[in-house]
Amino acid sequence: MVRSPSLPLRTAVASLAGLALFAAGCSSDGDGEPTDRTSATADRSASPSENPSPSGGASPAPAKGSVEVVDTVVTGLKSPWGLAPLPDGDLLVSSRDEGTILRVDADSGKTTELGSVPGVEPGGEGGLLGIAVSPDFAEDRHVYAYFTSASDNRIVRMLYEEDKEEGSQLGAPSTIFRGIPKGMIHNGGRIAFGPDRMLYVGTGDSGDESLSQDRESLGGKILRMTPDGEPPGHGNPEADSVVYSWGHRNVQGLAWDAEKRLWAAEFGQNTWDELNLIRPGANYGWPEVEGEAGEEGFVDPVAQWKPADASPSGIAVTNGSVWMAGLRGERLWRVPLDGVKKVAEPQAFLEGEYGRLRTVVSAGGDGLWLVTSETDSRGTPGEDDDRILKLEVR
Repeated sequence: MVRSPSLPLRTAVASLAGLALFAAGCSSDGDGEPTDRTSATADRSASPSENPSPSGGASPAPAKGSVEVVDTVVTGLKSPWGLAPLPDGDLLVSSRDEGTILRVDADSGKTTELGSVPGVEPGGEGGLLGIAVSPDFAEDRHVYAYFTSASDNRIVRMLYEEDKEEGSQLGAPSTIFRGIPKGMIHNGGRIAFGPDRMLYVGTGDSGDESLSQDRESLGGKILRMTPDGEPPGHGNPEADSVVYSWGHRNVQGLAWDAEKRLWAAEFGQNTWDELNLIRPGANYGWPEVEGEAGEEGFVDPVAQWKPADASPSGIAVTNGSVWMAGLRGERLWRVPLDGVKKVAEPQAFLEGEYGRLRTVVSAGGDGLWLVTSETDSRGTPGEDDDRILKLEVR
């Protein structure tokens, strides 16, 4: 059954009313241009962020870190947006404007086109955005994609048939979820499977800020659903709804730490961009507040940045720190953590060296994959843009 937007989220925020606020911070253009498996004994549908422990006993990350670019994996990509590692170590990357998915050999950089995703209608910040591979990919070979269609933003599932000819390796898409508001800006688009094997989705307000506080709208939310696009039945604020948290402006970063806590990055407007610790049923403030406000009923961000310094898209967690890709800020931010708190102020790397940075994904151990975004119509692409870099971080 394909789900659609009439999924009321009622009063689950009551238990969180004493939490402090949170908001947004990038610029009114969501891409940063200035304008005004839980444990084996647990229910597999349970949310990993329901009762996050403050530290989980892990040692704090060091205040200062380091970044080394160890490889340029591939160059010449066009409007890359989503990145999904395959079990064998190769990478799938989506092209926002071309509506295609490529496979990149992580060792040689050789690219193979899987095919085009039917129904993608690029425009503004919309197009083929986030991608993810099934947690059971070795058995089902399913690839998921979030894209902008003629009428909405939606999520489809496709069979990856590697034995077919290049360009014809994607099976017909099956829509598992539709009805997410679309716009020329603020389409969200990040999708990721959590440790609970549920699919999480970051959406945007599509330029209509009233949607973020509208609990019957899918805009300005983080959604949590089964791999079939259904409410999980447990772990969400409402059993019949996929809405997990609200009061967001434009969520494009989702990642989990070693204690299975969910973190999200989002664009603010003109004042503050945010890194948030996500709890089910929490209200993160937009458009009532932006950044740290300390207002009852809203959740404050763990870290915030001026839009010129960040305009965040993807995030990853490794070595006890959140790593955040900045578009307008053209830098990679490191936020060292002690549980759910910052150890020190965020540290910037690669400032201005590779231009706009779109997506960052853990490569295991000390490694990260980093995707640049100079060919998204807002950058100044050079001969080698866009590219995927392999980083070693500490």
